[in-house]
Amino acid sequence: MRKFNSMFSQLLSLFPRAEFEKAVRAQRADRAAKGFDCWTQFVAMLFCQLGRAHSLREICGGLASVEGKLNHLGVGDAPKRSTLSYANAHRPWQLFEEVFMQLLGRCQGIASPKPFRFKNKLYSLDATVIDLCLEVFDWAKFRRAKGAIKLHLLLDHDGCLPCFGVITEGKTHEIRVARTLEWPKGSIVAIDRGYMDYAFLDSLTERDIFFVTRLKDNAISSVEAKLSAPKGNILSDEMINLPGSGANQREFRLLRRVAVWDPVGQREIVLLTNNMKLAAGTIAAIYKQRWQIELFFKAIKQNLKIKTFVGTSANAVHIQIWTALIAILLLKYLQMRSRLGWSLSNLVALLRLNLFVHRDLWAWIHEPFAPPPDTPDAAYQPELVLA
Repeated sequence: MRKFNSMFSQLLSLFPRAEFEKAVRAQRADRAAKGFDCWTQFVAMLFCQLGRAHSLREICGGLASVEGKLNHLGVGDAPKRSTLSYANAHRPWQLFEEVFMQLLGRCQGIASPKPFRFKNKLYSLDATVIDLCLEVFDWAKFRRAKGAIKLHLLLDHDGCLPCFGVITEGKTHEIRVARTLEWPKGSIVAIDRGYMDYAFLDSLTERDIFFVTRLKDNAISSVEAKLSAPKGNILSDEMINLPGSGANQREFRLLRRVAVWDPVGQREIVLLTNNMKLAAGTIAAIYKQRWQIELFFKAIKQNLKIKTFVGTSANAVHIQIWTALIAILLLKYLQMRSRLGWSLSNLVALLRLNLFVHRDLWAWIHEPFAPPPDTPDAAYQPELVLA
């Protein structure tokens, strides 16, 4: 009967050591390292996310309690708290970002396509605030008596995978990060009203990138033409002129305004786009898909460790957030490989209980409640002979 390493070890097999060591050399992350290598640090921080450890003591103690199974993970000894703390504070967090990008490539290879017929790539862009205690994280100043950082994410709707992330100060506006991004030509980006900057929207149009967003209530516009609106939730479909801003107030931009009735919220939603070809119903469905990035933020905050941190330095916080993004990519990969309709919360909970169980991971994700096959040694029960 075939024997298996622990399920945690099988998860780590998705990170080839050759690629990992290449990233270590590229970031020079192991310089002046003595005994405690970057792989052990990565395993410990991934265990923090999947095992839901709340402190350095729980990380190191949890790994030390399974000392006999660490060889399968490529780890010699469990790290000490002071050693792991120092590594998180001083080794570059960019290593974890590079490992994230390596895993992203594998996930994109098996990602399911988006639920639309058009061939354009569909993205959602948004940011979420992660609150921090200003007395402990004195570098993360947000407001007068409040600390915070902001996680900016770009979600690829082919598989709903995060394909870009930036961690900034809490005061950094979303539009500053959006201006630095590059998208493939012809992409469609769903954004909320926080990105309603006319100069930014003009730059998207000049680069042949389509956007779908909500129009602000106080936006000044004039109707150029009315299009036929289909029956249903589409209230109106119009071509409008929006005036320029600043020095370009005399210039006008021709855009499309689609008014949609939201039956759940019992309200009218006014959308703005520069795509003139797609149907009004498709425009409304694209903006509805933007809610997937809100669900992604909710899932990562509820199921992984990005609300409380095991280190207080900025570098340690970056490492923990990037490890959380790596962990959720792992979970997405398991969901896509499984024939069972896993919810993310159930998958996290059951995987946490079975991290160091020696079972076939790829059979387990299909039938988690099926008993493991009996080995010949387990099937043989010698009789108890009383003298």
